[in-house]
Amino acid sequence: MQYYSLGKNSPNVDFRTAAITGQAPDKGLYFPSTIPKFTEAEIERFKTLDKASLAFEVMKPYVGGTIDDASLKGICAETINFDFPLVTITENISSLELFHGPTLAFKDVGARFMSRCLGYFSKEKKASDGNSKITKSSDDNTTIKPTTVLVATSGDTGGAVANGFLGVEGVNVIILYPKGKVSPIQELQLTTCGQNITALEVEGSFDDCQAIVKEAFMDADLNEQYNLTSANSINVARWLPQQLYYFFAWQQWVAKYQDAQGNYPAMNIVVPSGNFGNICAGMMAKASGLPLGHFVAACNANDVVTRYLSTEKYEIHKAIATVSNAMDVGNPSNFVRILEILENNFSVLTKTLSSYSIDDTITKATIARVYKTNNYTLDPHGAVAFAAAEIYLASLEKANTNSNEQYNTNSYSAIILETAHPVKFPEVVEEAIGQTIAIPDSVKFLLDKKKVSTALAANYAAFKNWMKEGK
Repeated sequence: MQYYSLGKNSPNVDFRTAAITGQAPDKGLYFPSTIPKFTEAEIERFKTLDKASLAFEVMKPYVGGTIDDASLKGICAETINFDFPLVTITENISSLELFHGPTLAFKDVGARFMSRCLGYFSKEKKASDGNSKITKSSDDNTTIKPTTVLVATSGDTGGAVANGFLGVEGVNVIILYPKGKVSPIQELQLTTCGQNITALEVEGSFDDCQAIVKEAFMDADLNEQYNLTSANSINVARWLPQQLYYFFAWQQWVAKYQDAQGNYPAMNIVVPSGNFGNICAGMMAKASGLPLGHFVAACNANDVVTRYLSTEKYEIHKAIATVSNAMDVGNPSNFVRILEILENNFSVLTKTLSSYSIDDTITKATIARVYKTNNYTLDPHGAVAFAAAEIYLASLEKANTNSNEQYNTNSYSAIILETAHPVKFPEVVEEAIGQTIAIPDSVKFLLDKKKVSTALAANYAAFKNWMKEGK
């Protein structure tokens, strides 16, 4: 498997080089040269395959031989060794809970997969330096220095990356996060690790953090000193394993709804969307043959894609702070990959993807209503998705009614992706439900830790000066 730049002005590379470098020299995102296509027989077999084996089957084509099968199986098994339950909320809406990993967020999967891949490549480099026989990169000009991971976070990415990379030999991690715009638990997760993890508290927005990271990749001077890569979803090793959520959800959906003839209703999917890596991964899974339904991008006030689907005008706005902070992205990096999957065909895009913008008032009201009516606690991002799912399903019912066909409630259902545990957003959720959220045992230890971070101005010059002199 080769990867090409969506900037269309850089050489193709293999998975190893794409994962190590993060972004192409022409500033484009890497994209697989071909999307693997699973046969009907393979899809049928996937229905009952265990999670670790399924993860290996899905990821193997993308890795393209840069990691041996035995090691890749181990990486996949470690990546997904927790639950991904599909929980019924209402008759028509279920929640795929992606917060049962070590940092209580969906980004655990991508961060764990990527960290283990870079750890593998780091050991490979060490063996190479010792003249051991190893698998070489297919790229003649690739030079691997000790890896420094730069990551911008609007909340959950930082904690997941910190946990995933903590103690990984040969890899240092620098996390940039916007001051005052992440929740207390999120901040503790990314500022209390120590060892090879450093947190920079930026006086600005997530977009400012992301702009700094992107500029660093293009800085030849800085890259002379560091081997830089990104752990944001612009990195293929972070982005692509997010497909696994959709395979696991589909397995559970089929087990629940498949009839004797092998038929089951379409699994429509509503994804809370900020940088659009998660929903893009789901659309990759569908493009590879997984029989998924319609996709809905649930956005908050940062609605660049929602507006684009309505107007065909892509207008970037400065990010707006909301209660669903992980989605506060004014310029979503991964949307260009969605366009690539659909061959930049706007007509096909609008038939494949819908989007709704949900404001903070509706988000809070949805948390309160669903808790009271359905005894289910949504986090703010899940609440955005739930509200969008209701709008989408209502539109299906209306269209069905107008066509004078009988409306079958089982035919129009959706799953939402619950991307983070509600405990990460206590102020918003507890006010909405009138209850204190119990802190899971897996994060209680953080409460006794002291935050350690470095203040940084929201400009690239300040960051480069810190990297070159102050670090």
